Amino acid sequence: MILSRRFLPYFLTQCLGALNDNIYKNVLLLLVAYSQVDKLPMSPDLFVNLAAGVFILPFFLFSAHAGSIADNMDKAKLIRRLKLLELVIMSLAAVAIVSEHYMAMLLLLFMTGSQSAYFGPVKYSLLPQALKEEELVSGNAWVEMGTFLSILLGTLSAGLVVSSSHPGPIAAAIVAALALAGYISSRAIPPLPPQGSVHKVPFAPLSGTWRSIKRVQRTPSIWMAILAISWFWFLGATYLTQFPNFAREHLHGDATVVSLLLALFSIGIAVGSFLCERLSFGRVELGVLPFGVAGLTVFGVDMLFALPGLDAPQALYGAAEFLKHTSHWRLMFDLFMVGVSGGLFIVPLYAFIQTRAAKGECARAIAANNIVNALFMVASALLSMLLLGVVGLGIPELFLLLALMNAVVAFYVYRQVPEFAQRFVSYLLSHLLYRVTINGREHIPKEGAALMVANHVSYVDALLLLGASTRPARFVMDKSISEMPLLKYLFRHAGVIPICSPKQCEATYNAAFERIDEALMDGELVCIFPEGRLSPDGKLGEFRPGVEKILARRAVPVIPMALKGLWGSFFSHKDGHALTTAPKRFWSKVAIEIAPAVDGAATDRHQLQHRVAELLADS
Repeated sequence: MILSRRFLPYFLTQCLGALNDNIYKNVLLLLVAYSQVDKLPMSPDLFVNLAAGVFILPFFLFSAHAGSIADNMDKAKLIRRLKLLELVIMSLAAVAIVSEHYMAMLLLLFMTGSQSAYFGPVKYSLLPQALKEEELVSGNAWVEMGTFLSILLGTLSAGLVVSSSHPGPIAAAIVAALALAGYISSRAIPPLPPQGSVHKVPFAPLSGTWRSIKRVQRTPSIWMAILAISWFWFLGATYLTQFPNFAREHLHGDATVVSLLLALFSIGIAVGSFLCERLSFGRVELGVLPFGVAGLTVFGVDMLFALPGLDAPQALYGAAEFLKHTSHWRLMFDLFMVGVSGGLFIVPLYAFIQTRAAKGECARAIAANNIVNALFMVASALLSMLLLGVVGLGIPELFLLLALMNAVVAFYVYRQVPEFAQRFVSYLLSHLLYRVTINGREHIPKEGAALMVANHVSYVDALLLLGASTRPARFVMDKSISEMPLLKYLFRHAGVIPICSPKQCEATYNAAFERIDEALMDGELVCIFPEGRLSPDGKLGEFRPGVEKILARRAVPVIPMALKGLWGSFFSHKDGHALTTAPKRFWSKVAIEIAPAVDGAATDRHQLQHRVAELLADS
């Protein structure tokens, strides 16, 4: 994938753009702070804060418009136009740098932010169109790695440029050359036409921003994913902003130590992004998200306890001297692992938005994400100013508070979108308790109503089948199972439809079929176990008439599925009632076989039972 034309030119284009943005922005800030103070039209502090504001302001103003444009035109053509605009902006910036015209540089920084705001939605919405579904997590991992390493390289390069004997001409040449290289690489991106209906996009910055946010709020899972990503940028912006003072005041390090901390954090995110790709086994997997959440809290808290308790040295440490002291290693490990946890956290969320957004609306969802990201980054600056300046906390205490807040935010997100928790439990079952292989996943439709039918072997069948589909599914299960103490919370919030025999409770029985029909009418996936009970002997039982009753009301496609290898597990009825005997098997092999869909109007329960039996018999 990485070397294919559908990915490599785009990857190089976005990396070069991120690198150029950070070199230009940091060169401007460093020139202001160190070498050109007397030539500014205002105080350095005011100029620096103004520069930060004018760079982020376009994300509020233009992201909604950018998302609509990206969904309504060829993405490759849009990227080429944006890279041509970058070439013009950076050529003018080169002239402004050489002529030391700082107000022009400030205006061009606003233009750079505007170009980035228009590039952001197409940057991520392009991936699900250009890549196969099994490549999506890998593609996002590469993008996150490229972005953060570009930020790191751009920041370090800016420092080297400004410390050189001729910073202006060197910086001017670099930003112009990178812009040209980015435009050249964009020429190789293959056509990516719009996927939905095309319509004219009005330019309405403020009202469009609000409409963009309201649109994604209609899908709670996407909205929660956006809030979670924005929380990560809140954390990241706080860490990056406080590194200089943290290094000087608490680690007694100079600017090279700041660069070392930035490198650890950025490389950690790159490593976490690729670790996420490995742990996800090539598919969109929300199950790895809690590992990132836990790491951000655990290692964030430990940073406070890892601070060296040594007396301040007579001179500030350089990076080489800092690395020699073993008392610093634990802190560096914690910071690196915060970055790794961030990579595990952010990659599956971006992939989730890309797969769940409606076709033709992905760029607008990403645009809404960029808007909320910008809001959270501004909020991080305001909170830091309040806690450090008014309340009087130290930077280590601020980092501790952020780590604890991360646990609270994660709890809130998981409460709002129970699917995240269900995916985690499914992931643990599929990869830690069992070794699950899934064959035929492509037969589950990506959209539209369908009925999945499967054999019923254990109490965890639903959770394992949940992991077989990237789409959420509604499970119909015996009321007694849905109310089990250990699983009741997960099932209740998963929208499970409880059912029982009409002899036990006719109201529950009739209500189940009404809810099944409503779910199918709404285009959802519904999964039933037509045997009506857990297998008492490991063999496939007779399918009951309920499946025919469902299809008589709404003849949707039916997907036969078979669970193999669960008989004899702790959750099955072998050698006694499930959950009552000591576990005898760990990490055993389990297979989920998925057959192509059959016409619901032309099948009956006996044919479906026969098809599931065939899947179970296949070796």
